[in-house]
Formats: sequence, structure tokens, C-alpha cells
Amino acid sequence: MATLQEKGAAFRALHHRSDAFILANAWDAGSTRILTAAGFAAIATTSAGYAFSLGRQDNTVGRAGILQNAADIVAATDLPVSADLENGFGHSANAAAETIRQAAAIGLVGGSIEDSTYDKTDPLYGIEHAADRIRAAVETARAQPFPFVLTARAENFLVGRPNLADAIKRLQAYQDAGADVLYAPGLTREEDIRTLVQSVDRPVNVVMGLMNSPFDAKTLSRIGVKRISVGSALARLAYGALQDAAREMMDRGTFRYADRAAPYAALSTLFAPH
Repeated sequence: MATLQEKGAAFRALHHRSDAFILANAWDAGSTRILTAAGFAAIATTSAGYAFSLGRQDNTVGRAGILQNAADIVAATDLPVSADLENGFGHSANAAAETIRQAAAIGLVGGSIEDSTYDKTDPLYGIEHAADRIRAAVETARAQPFPFVLTARAENFLVGRPNLADAIKRLQAYQDAGADVLYAPGLTREEDIRTLVQSVDRPVNVVMGLMNSPFDAKTLSRIGVKRISVGSALARLAYGALQDAAREMMDRGTFRYADRAAPYAALSTLFAPH
């Protein structure tokens, strides 16, 4: 069983390889064990994927629920786990710091903090306040007895403010605040990703798995990306298959979807007690 020191060091080292690594996003213990068995080097959580499993929208679960889900995922694997910690579950710098403290306490070795306010009329924190929130999160991360990778997210492209220059300005401020990894979800053009990578001196995360994702890992590595996550895509894939199966049964009265289902015996073997 790897220690938190070993997990944290291994997770940090992944961001400094020559090629990008894929950080697979799990939404529960079962998906975690499947991704672990597939050979990924680290696991991330997805707040949206977990919320969907509860029949709820993203950003409605709250800190306690998100961290309990993360704890279940940590317990299901010996791999390093990084969590989607939304906006830190509060507007203040202290809220972001407390979220990182609680995240580290359950065995996470990484986590991301967004600059989204969840207010549709004013969806992004001002840069100075957002940077203060990242600075407080970083200070708490650095105070842990093991390496904790803090990812700062600029949410421009997800909240209807698709301004690359502003996203880069924000990420540069978060870099100055000490963030270990920088992330602007929603970038889909190679020139935008390249410009971001060349504008900062920290590892950059790019999310794939959006509709019509145009890149592969080799291309993103060539651009200079260091980490590729998939957000809620795997959870949505699973729910998409469920929707397709339901439509087949209701529309045609057939059950051919079962031909594509994972075999019962295979899952029973995979999910056997450690």
C-alpha cells in the first residue's frame, strides 16, 4: 500500500514527464476500480459525474458530499487521486483553504479550485480575489506533510466568457499565487492551447472528451500539454449507453444492448475484495 508521501510524489512527477499523461476521471468506487485495472497512473474525481449519479445537477452536492465521494474513490485504489473541488465551496479565500485542508485529510494528493462564482449575472471572481483564493489554497496545500498538487482553473470558456486573453491573464495570476497546474477547460482550438502553454511556465491541463474532441494524446504532448483529463465524459458515456438501452427496449422491445454489456463474471472478478 503506497503512502501519501509516495502517492503525492508520484502524482507531482507525472506532470514533469516529457509526454502528457491521461488523468482518468472516475465518479464512484466501481468506475475507479475499472480505471485502475485499465492501467492509468492516477485518478481524478468528477463533480458532475458524481452529481449525475445522484440524479442531481453539477455544483449542487456541496463540500461534504463531494469529499465523501472522493474518500470512497481514494479507498478503492492505491493510485494517486486528485479531486474536482469546484470553487472551493465558498466565496472566501478561507473557504478554499479549508476545502484543501479537508481534501488532504481524506487522502487526496491533488485538487482543483475554480474561479467560477456560480452566479449567472457575474460568473467569474475578479482576478485579484480569485488569485487570493488560490494563494490561500496553495498555502494550505504546502502545509501538508506530503506533496499536494494544487490546480487552478480559469472558467471563462465554460461560463459564457470565452476570452482567451483574460483566461491567460487569470492563469498567470494563479501561477504567481503558487498554483502547481493551470487549467482553462473548454479550449478546442490548437492555436488557443498552444498560446496558453507558451504563456505560462507551469504544467497545463487540457480536458478532452467534449463533443468532437479533435486531438489525441500525441498531438497534445507535441503542443506542450502535460496533463489530459476527461471531466464527466466517462460518466456521460455510461449514462448515454443506459439511455440507448432504454430507448431500444421501449421503441423496439429488443435487448441487443446486452451484447455490449460488461460480462457479469468479469465484473465480479474485478470487484472481488482486495
